[in-house]
Amino acid sequence: MSNTILGAIAVILYFAAGWALALRLSKQVTQDSNRNIPVTLGLIATGFHAIVLYQGLITLEGINFGFFNAVSLLSWLIALFLVIASYTKPIENLGIAIFPLAGLAIILEWAFPSEHFLSPQDVTILEAHILISIIAYSFLSIAALQAILLAIQEKHLHNKHPGGFIRALPPLQTMESLMFQMIGLGFILQSFSLISGFIFLENMFAQHLVHKTVLSIVAWTIFAILLWGRWRFGWRGKTAIRWTLGGFASLLLAYLGSKMVLEIVLGR
Repeated sequence: MSNTILGAIAVILYFAAGWALALRLSKQVTQDSNRNIPVTLGLIATGFHAIVLYQGLITLEGINFGFFNAVSLLSWLIALFLVIASYTKPIENLGIAIFPLAGLAIILEWAFPSEHFLSPQDVTILEAHILISIIAYSFLSIAALQAILLAIQEKHLHNKHPGGFIRALPPLQTMESLMFQMIGLGFILQSFSLISGFIFLENMFAQHLVHKTVLSIVAWTIFAILLWGRWRFGWRGKTAIRWTLGGFASLLLAYLGSKMVLEIVLGR
């Protein structure tokens, strides 16, 4: 089966999973049977997406880590973590945004093929660093989406209009607890990512890396302060949401913003 057909199947399944979740929320359905349908669709979609990714990343010239390949890899990993976590935690509703975005990432990978090959001598050194960075980003992306849902949930409850899909979401405390679990995991992995970068990369403050390094450190600092504030002062609600989104914005600029500028704008 061709890569295009596999990718098309993955896109259809991703959008179907997102639509099934939206339909479930619009009807305020919470039964496990209805919950399992979109999660299963998402799981199958990640399987097809993995095959497409493998064929796009692994080439005769080396590992193609071009911008849209990286976006596709990130979206796949986020979707995969969401599916796995959904079997034990009530976070499947995040798939309303995550699944369609993963499908869109595949489409962008086709529409705008990009090439940025890692040289063979760099692959071994960079593999662990890149993998840890991507996993950290994935956890913190899920936390950011949870923060957005928390903000919407808080606003509706504050205005005493807890209708619509708000009723289908877990309680605020549960959502907040899950968000901090994701932040904690992401923060630990991001710490390892920064440490491995300083150890294995020749110069983290080289001209082409300085923006990524500085923004990554800024994001790490924001999440460190947030976790300390949570532990020391019990930060929650709007304070936690703002710090979470601020840290994720810095991380987004560090990982994808700098890569987009270098590869697409500057053509390096």
